[in-house]
Amino acid sequence: MTQVAESDFLAGMAAASQRRSEVARAQLSDAQQRSLLSCLGATTPLMLAPGNFDLIAELKKQSPAEGKLDLASFDPLQQAEAYARGGAAALSVLTEPDRFSGSLADLQAIAALNLGVPVMRKDFLVSRFQVREARLAGASGVLLIAAILNAEQLKAMLDAAFELDLFVLLEAFDQPDLEKSVAALQSYGAAVDSTGRCRFMLGVNCRDLRTLKVDFRHFERMARLLPAEVPCVAESGVATAEQAAEVAGLGYRLALVGTALMRSADPAKAVRELRQAGARQCS
Repeated sequence: MTQVAESDFLAGMAAASQRRSEVARAQLSDAQQRSLLSCLGATTPLMLAPGNFDLIAELKKQSPAEGKLDLASFDPLQQAEAYARGGAAALSVLTEPDRFSGSLADLQAIAALNLGVPVMRKDFLVSRFQVREARLAGASGVLLIAAILNAEQLKAMLDAAFELDLFVLLEAFDQPDLEKSVAALQSYGAAVDSTGRCRFMLGVNCRDLRTLKVDFRHFERMARLLPAEVPCVAESGVATAEQAAEVAGLGYRLALVGTALMRSADPAKAVRELRQAGARQCS
């Protein structure tokens, strides 16, 4: 199933995700899932205006690298509302239960706020069932990780996402991941349509999910490989306005930021400051 050594973190997360997918499918058949999907309304589009720098603001309670974030007063709904006030382009919600303390219930509750901001499921997804599961929980987008999916799996999951009108953030770490991702997306047309609606993005994670090490300079090394026609996202490692400006200057169109916002005393202000710093570099 996975394409990485079973001893590393990423492979372990993919294997655990596969087990969760199988348990969920035993409780809800594909036919039942499709029947429920047929009753849903429209997704919330991810809109990107030319020349802007945008933020995908993340909600999470803990991470393997940071541990528990010591958020005694954390209210996920208030946090989501703050991100929306700050002008986040999308909200990323961790649904992985074991190492991130997330759940589909968190995603469902945040999506139900109807903030006018699309909600993305962030997890180690390995099946079409999980893509459809995200849509049923209210997601308007999903994160897919190139390193844990072979070409056939990736196509099947992209097909499932686009059939459900979900946007996709396809994450790469290194050049082979990026080449796989670009090849997989070639048959799906433009990333952003004439109205500014975004269907897919390419993400570069400066955290190696095999080892959990962060190398901010990785953004610079990967920048020369980024396709100009696809919005690219700097994932992990962006915590300050200076860093947001730096990745914007390298050509990244968005940043996905989690821990820095979760630990901020004023997350709405933090979102605005990161967006504005990146936008100044783009102008």
